[in-house]
Amino acid sequence: MIMEFLQDPFMQRALLAAVLVGVTAPAVGIHLVQRRQALMGDGIGHVALTGVGLGFLLSTNPVWMAALVAVVGSVAMELIRAYGRTRGDIALAMLFYGGMAGGVMLMNLSGTGSNANLTSYLFGSLSTVSDEDVVAICLLAGFVLLVTVGLRRQLFAISQDEEFARVTGLPVRALNLLVAVTAALTVTVAMRVVGLLLVSALMVVPVAAAQQVTRSFAVTFVVAVAIGVAVTLAGTVTTYYRDVPPGATIVLLAIAVFLLFTALATPLARRRSRVVEALAGAAGTECDVDVPATRRPAGDAAV
Repeated sequence: MIMEFLQDPFMQRALLAAVLVGVTAPAVGIHLVQRRQALMGDGIGHVALTGVGLGFLLSTNPVWMAALVAVVGSVAMELIRAYGRTRGDIALAMLFYGGMAGGVMLMNLSGTGSNANLTSYLFGSLSTVSDEDVVAICLLAGFVLLVTVGLRRQLFAISQDEEFARVTGLPVRALNLLVAVTAALTVTVAMRVVGLLLVSALMVVPVAAAQQVTRSFAVTFVVAVAIGVAVTLAGTVTTYYRDVPPGATIVLLAIAVFLLFTALATPLARRRSRVVEALAGAAGTECDVDVPATRRPAGDAAV
């Protein structure tokens, strides 16, 4: 049964895509969560739909076209965020909804697209992942991982405090644009597995779950990626045996993990608190014993 499962070319492509999505989505999402831009992936997904429709209209690979349009849209979002003032939220809203509407319109004008094609990109469809899609996903995921791992210290700095990062001499504006670009490519990587409307959840929920039981950024990164890979693989296997949508299954599994980790967080926090109190008490006892002895008058010592 297992060998048959792994020898199926359809499942080989699906599992490879799932692993890449499970790694890249939390790897980028952790920076978006730290920057309080958890919904940025959702906005990029709306814009990327225009790229999908354009790909069908021009008879090119929708994945590559979606990547191109998503990158342009993400850069526009970052510039609006950086320079926009009171009208920035309105501009972003028009960009998001315009991207969704443009994608639907282009899909219908292409003649080769259909509602089934649109649904597969909106909610994911593992059965439609082709060898060409896998190549595109591998290349895009490789670039995302190269950036998020190779520049992890710089990205952490701008995610925590942009002003401090700027004072230390980091190119904050360029790094912010790089985060936006990697987020756009991650959305493109994940759209064939979880869909454009659900990709933001996979970028945010594993990170939020990891934060419940971890304290350092590095550990949170590792745990979030592990959760991402686990839920994407589990969702893919479930889809193989049950006729359920992959995107919804993966996201629901991620939410289940978040609820489990949240339930575990309270007793873990209490345990840490007891350990800290015990250590503090032990340190205080040592001080009570040692300090008076060092301050004891010489006459008392003689007695």
